[in-house]
Amino acid sequence: MNDFLNKLERKVGKHTVPHLTAIMIGLMAMGYVMSAINAGALSYFTLNPERIFHGQVWRIVTWVLVPRNNLDIFTVIMLFFYFSIGVSLEKAWGDFRYNAYIFSGLILTIIAAIVSYFIYMPFFPDVIVGQAIGTFFSPYYICMSILLAYAATFPEAVVLLFFVIPLKMKYFGVIELAFLLYEVIGYIRIAAQGGQLGPLYILPIIAIAVSLLNFALFFSALRNRVHLTAEQRKRQKEFRRQVLEADARNKAKKRQKSEAGAGGATVVSIVSRHRCEVCGRTEITDPDLEFRYCSKCMGAHEYCMDHLYTHEHIRIAPPGGDNPAAEGAGGQSTMNGEKGNL
Repeated sequence: MNDFLNKLERKVGKHTVPHLTAIMIGLMAMGYVMSAINAGALSYFTLNPERIFHGQVWRIVTWVLVPRNNLDIFTVIMLFFYFSIGVSLEKAWGDFRYNAYIFSGLILTIIAAIVSYFIYMPFFPDVIVGQAIGTFFSPYYICMSILLAYAATFPEAVVLLFFVIPLKMKYFGVIELAFLLYEVIGYIRIAAQGGQLGPLYILPIIAIAVSLLNFALFFSALRNRVHLTAEQRKRQKEFRRQVLEADARNKAKKRQKSEAGAGGATVVSIVSRHRCEVCGRTEITDPDLEFRYCSKCMGAHEYCMDHLYTHEHIRIAPPGGDNPAAEGAGGQSTMNGEKGNL
């Protein structure tokens, strides 16, 4: 899976959509506003295969606008929460892999909706099946998969549950899985007791299964990613502070020399600690970049996240060169960049 993503990134990586989280949250917020103004209008945007096959093809895209519930203060909080974790995943995975994760989830959901439509058609009127699919297939479970991906990527990150209770994301992820399991059991009970229309309540279980499948496929490809420890984050934060202070002193000296008419200023040179061997960028030229050593390259070779998975591995080690990525972490790569905070 990881090799496939690397090859795909080389071919279509230039078409990556930047700031995808902001776009998604913006669309969802628009859907909530539309629901508050005229809830009935959203019926023209749902993922209803029966209507799609009758010419309303815009539903293939517009279903991401359809909210699952009404707009309230808790919904606003959750939108901010999903924005925060989505941005963190974009920085940790890189734009391309985050794009691939989201779009594959959307595409799998659309495929599952259409396949379910044809499966149910022999047993129910196509209008009823289309409406049921449009009701149960929403971007809600895509958001759930984002939360699970964040919990799996940053298991030690801490969030404040209800703004009071500190909870690590790995436990948050377990709670989310338990909640989804509870939903599945509830739908199974309704399907068993729902009479003639009971089997239609299997549809939301299919939507949940598709989102979990997308999560499982992608995280299995990214399971070897190494994350910063608390001590590493502290050292990185301190180093960044020193760099910024040195830069501020350089600017102050330059301004003083300019005001004194000395014909320029002497700028203190700052030596970078991290440098990508592909693009040459450093933590000084781009403070938001993350850098990691590649455990598959022979010798100490460091890359930014944009090129960590796309570079050609170096198989010949330099004389006396050791690979720091192979030390301490059992051959895992060492992150030297700051990951996004929730």
